[in-house]
Amino acid sequence: MGPAVRVQGLWKRFGEQVAVAGVDLELPAGRFIGLVGPNGAGKTTTLSMVTGLLRPDSGRVEIGGHDVWQDPVAVKARIGVLPEGLRLFERLSGLELLAYTGRLRGLPGDEVDKRAAQLLDVLDLASAQHKLVVDYSTGMRKKIGLAAALLHNPQVLFLDEPFEGVDPVSAQTIRGVLERYTASGATVVFSSHVMELVESLCDWVAVMAAGRIRAHGPLTEVRGGASSLQEAFLELVGAGDRGEHHDLDWLGGGAR
Repeated sequence: MGPAVRVQGLWKRFGEQVAVAGVDLELPAGRFIGLVGPNGAGKTTTLSMVTGLLRPDSGRVEIGGHDVWQDPVAVKARIGVLPEGLRLFERLSGLELLAYTGRLRGLPGDEVDKRAAQLLDVLDLASAQHKLVVDYSTGMRKKIGLAAALLHNPQVLFLDEPFEGVDPVSAQTIRGVLERYTASGATVVFSSHVMELVESLCDWVAVMAAGRIRAHGPLTEVRGGASSLQEAFLELVGAGDRGEHHDLDWLGGGAR
């Protein structure tokens, strides 16, 4: 089986700022993959280019053997995306949103309705299915966005900070659905800067900093001799001693 995603020479600049600096990466199929890095590392920009939401300055991306920019229809049929700052049709109910999304995907109406009901039930949204999305909490919005991304049963699912701002109960629900999804042979790629979460979920990781990939491979290899992924990550991005040698004697003890 070839890689689920192949990225070659990916670059993106915003004015003088280089956000992604020549990323080369092959993501294996059927794995739970974490793209990790500090804030500003280029994770969101990379995922936006990989999924066809942002055109790169140069480089090539293939998903399932199809070029993202040369064959976008074939690619979008094979992927599901839950981007950061997800925009939803807020004046639809949760059920209406899924019904609309599924029909846009070209699925038969009866099949859409069946899948929507199952996803709403599994994601604990059945009681809110007739509630307008504008009235959903942050966790509920993440869950309905995940349901929309999964509705057409994609081969690869891309999630940008899927647990950001989500309460523990919703996070556990999302986690269970994703684990069931990857167990079926599908691929999940999600970005995060929470190392403990990545270490508990993923079996393959790529570490990104300053627009470049610093390390990638099975979790155990990237972690190496470190006691945790957090420790290995800090060493890889050169942040192990940051903050330890600054004079902040004035901080603490109340205002002076």
